[in-house]
Amino acid sequence: MTVKFEQTAQSPRQVLGHTLFHGVPEDVVQLLLRDAAILHVQAAEVLFREGEDAVEYLYVLSGSVEVLRHTQDAQERVFQIFQPGQLLAETAMFMTHGRYPMEARARSDGVVQCLKRAGLQEAVRLWPELAKRLLTRLSDRVYARVNEVEWYSESTAAQRLADYLLRLSGGTRQSVHLPLTQRQLAVHLGVRAETLSRLLADWVSQGRIAGARRNWVLLDPEFLETLVQAARRRF
Repeated sequence: MTVKFEQTAQSPRQVLGHTLFHGVPEDVVQLLLRDAAILHVQAAEVLFREGEDAVEYLYVLSGSVEVLRHTQDAQERVFQIFQPGQLLAETAMFMTHGRYPMEARARSDGVVQCLKRAGLQEAVRLWPELAKRLLTRLSDRVYARVNEVEWYSESTAAQRLADYLLRLSGGTRQSVHLPLTQRQLAVHLGVRAETLSRLLADWVSQGRIAGARRNWVLLDPEFLETLVQAARRRF
């Protein structure tokens, strides 16, 4: 990990506020927090790289962290952005190959808590309820990914973009700020950058949205919702 250790007033027990660790017995708490460290990170700093030994997982205290992969044509595909109060890479602690499947990078200056794989694995053996909670989280993620694969195979570029904008806005007529560059967003949506630019320009000319670059206003969310409903699953 290329982050810098910093002594702070933040308690290492803050991670226990995460739903995964609610009601954890004190002996299990000691295992989870063993050798934990509070880390100060700078924007664009790499926290771990794809293929490195997965010996630590992270809890975001402030700032944000993105997980990504580099495509064969050197593009970045951002899979998820983690905000304060979220865990990342905890399921990687149980992968048979023992390596991180993605890269994690700080999107801004912030603070994260670094926790150890060995402590989590021992905690699971000592308190099976924790294993059940982890399995539930993993099952939900697998289900979400199955739906995502189906969505990307059956939806159009317009439906994917409409869905993305609606999720950012909560379905309301309001301003949205894209957390990704338009090139990154095109990779994320599985469309060509030219297709994305054309869609945005068409919707601006039709009065559906307004804005430029990473800042947009959804003028006609009903239009976007109609596009999406044709391909969206019920659950």
